[in-house]
Amino acid sequence: MENNIQMQDTHGRGHSYLRISITENCNLRCTYCMPAEGISLTPKAHLMTADEIVTIAQTFVNQGVNKIRLTGGEPLVRKDAKDIMLRLGKLGVELTLTTNGILVHDFIDTFKEAGVHTLNLSIDSLQKEKFNQITRRNYFDKFNENLELLDANGFQLKLNVVVMKGFNDNEIIDFIELTKNRNIQIRFIEFMPFDGNQWNKEKLVSYAEILSQVNDKYSVEKVERLIDKPHDTAKNHKIASYKGRFSVISSVTNPFCSSCNRIRLTADGKLKNCLFSNSETDLLQTLRSGGAIEPLIFQNIKSKHAMRGGMDDDAKFQNPKLFSQNRSMIKIGG
Repeated sequence: MENNIQMQDTHGRGHSYLRISITENCNLRCTYCMPAEGISLTPKAHLMTADEIVTIAQTFVNQGVNKIRLTGGEPLVRKDAKDIMLRLGKLGVELTLTTNGILVHDFIDTFKEAGVHTLNLSIDSLQKEKFNQITRRNYFDKFNENLELLDANGFQLKLNVVVMKGFNDNEIIDFIELTKNRNIQIRFIEFMPFDGNQWNKEKLVSYAEILSQVNDKYSVEKVERLIDKPHDTAKNHKIASYKGRFSVISSVTNPFCSSCNRIRLTADGKLKNCLFSNSETDLLQTLRSGGAIEPLIFQNIKSKHAMRGGMDDDAKFQNPKLFSQNRSMIKIGG
């Protein structure tokens, strides 16, 4: 299905992976995700209903999408999240989600019934005070309780860690040590610029800097470079004899645009063909007016830039006038 010419952009990339944000709401206030003053939420009437989410998702599945990830905000704060998951689970795709883990204890049975086997959990510090500082909330203990619960129930877990210089870059080895006796994946993510998150390059911890710390701690023969899967955003590694593995998502210093197969649907029904693109296509209003959304989808994918929404060099990527034209991360869907 991925080779369906209708789902290819002008650079020959097929698109089989749809990320759907089902809410802009979140029970955390992570500093790299939203401005300190919060965001102005989209009125409920302008957001996709459960029926509209399933209808649009089915349209994409008909065109070759075989993986759907639910995001937010925090997807599990949405009141009908269980219904949405169960309905999407019947589409015959790989279904997964990214969550901050605070509410997962209420969804264990739903995950299993919907066929969700893998979850990405966001955690940026293993230290309680830092966790509370970065999230602007006090849920550290609940996160760890739910991590144990998910592990005990046999879910495959990936922990997403946004690495920021002077904040948590001294915890890189601590995170890797979590993989010693647990079959989990730690995913270090380079700090990326979005509207209102006060990004600057001085806060960036690069892929090379992360590996430098790893090589200072472990002998060369113990650090194994794994074979990445097709379309994998992460560069994968493991420490020999450790059960789990660690990866680096280097969107800033070593982007993976050439193999990108992802498209994003925001909670208000806008299609984004790139995380960094400031252009969007409104599918929801066309759907509500009875129009066909397939032509809009194809047009959107055809307009996809070769790299990072057209920010194809460092000067553009670091220009606040450009990345501030994009949404904040919480309104895109991670």
